[in-house]
Amino acid sequence: MSAHEKFHYKSLDEVRQRAEELGEWLPLEEDVSLLTSPMRLGNWTLPNRIALQPMEGTDGIADGAPGPLTIRRYRRFARGGAALIWFEAVATAPEVRASAHQLYITPENVGAFARLVQEIKEIGLRENGFAPIVILQATNSGRYSKPHGYPEPVIAYNNPLFEGDSPIPAGRIATDDQLRRYEEKYTLTARLAQQAGFDGADIKACHRYLACELLSAYVRPGEYGGSFENRTRFLRNCYHAAQAGVTGKFALSSRLNVYDGFPYPYGFGVEEGSGIAPRLDEAVKLVGLLRKEFGIPFINITIGNPYKNPHVNRPYDAGNYVPDEHPFTGLSRMMRCVSTIQRAHPDLPVIGSAFSYLRQYSANLAAGMLAGGHAAMAGFGRMAFANPDFPRQMKETGSIDPARVCVACGNCAQLLRAGIPAGCVVRDRESYSMEALKR
Repeated sequence: MSAHEKFHYKSLDEVRQRAEELGEWLPLEEDVSLLTSPMRLGNWTLPNRIALQPMEGTDGIADGAPGPLTIRRYRRFARGGAALIWFEAVATAPEVRASAHQLYITPENVGAFARLVQEIKEIGLRENGFAPIVILQATNSGRYSKPHGYPEPVIAYNNPLFEGDSPIPAGRIATDDQLRRYEEKYTLTARLAQQAGFDGADIKACHRYLACELLSAYVRPGEYGGSFENRTRFLRNCYHAAQAGVTGKFALSSRLNVYDGFPYPYGFGVEEGSGIAPRLDEAVKLVGLLRKEFGIPFINITIGNPYKNPHVNRPYDAGNYVPDEHPFTGLSRMMRCVSTIQRAHPDLPVIGSAFSYLRQYSANLAAGMLAGGHAAMAGFGRMAFANPDFPRQMKETGSIDPARVCVACGNCAQLLRAGIPAGCVVRDRESYSMEALKR
């Protein structure tokens, strides 16, 4: 019998009891008011501790500028009242777009991004009394590049866990020279992000995109593989490049995978010979290095891979396979990973992830993480698709409307993987439909 179990809980006590039965750590807090209290984050004093995670919509126009659905989404996010909006993935080069509709900022379309950022801030100020902080996620999709709608991967090394009996041709493995050229792209991306009015940029290093994949390049030869210094070289050089493109108090950070969920030598955050048990020594070291070398003011922590083991980073009720673990096991693993980084770096604000699975009780888990010093801020992804107004609801009522929560069906992710405009097919049916997959 599978250990997996669908969400069926009618009270916070039921959630707590089931977690205790399973022996899983979910620090639940009855009072969620901490989430709507002020905090200091880098150069800003924020009115609440809620961040919207980067939820890609696959709805940019041909030149990479935001499309009508992109603009609609961020207007809704701005009205919702989150203090921090972590803007979705924006490609650093045309050939590493994850789809033909992924956003891509250029000197020619930077004005369109500037208008959207200005509108986000104006709506937030008008509706909620403050302008949210907006961080651009700068990405190289690497293995998942599909700039013309079909796979054109750029990989760090061959990985049989992903490729099976059909290895990606060696010509698709980025050379050291190619990696250096991709590093340089972050200078222009960061410069344009600052020009567009973003408050900072995320050097994306999660979910097996290129910077993340290189963290596990144990068997790759040359300057970008083998040792910790080599495996982190690309990420660090991307920071250097981004720094060269900006001035003043523009913030640089990362949404960072600290654990991939794959065995050595194919996964970061594990120890050789230990299976897939998390071992975060290198992740702790890397966060410390980023803080010391680049002065990152905060860090956004995640784990897993949404394409190969999605239950690790976003426990679900329905997907393309049934996990061999209970969703609370995945939640507990994520909370422990986030807590490990926060505890190791107590003065660095850590943004946690994966709360949305608990529906109306996700705020209780987020509040518990903050109250216990396991994170400084709570990041919500799928919940923002389902109910972009939830931060304001929490402030006004102290809870999240159970009739508008994410139900962890995974349909938004299916749309994203198919390169179709992605959103909530349950709560936002006028704009998104699974029928699009059948066309």
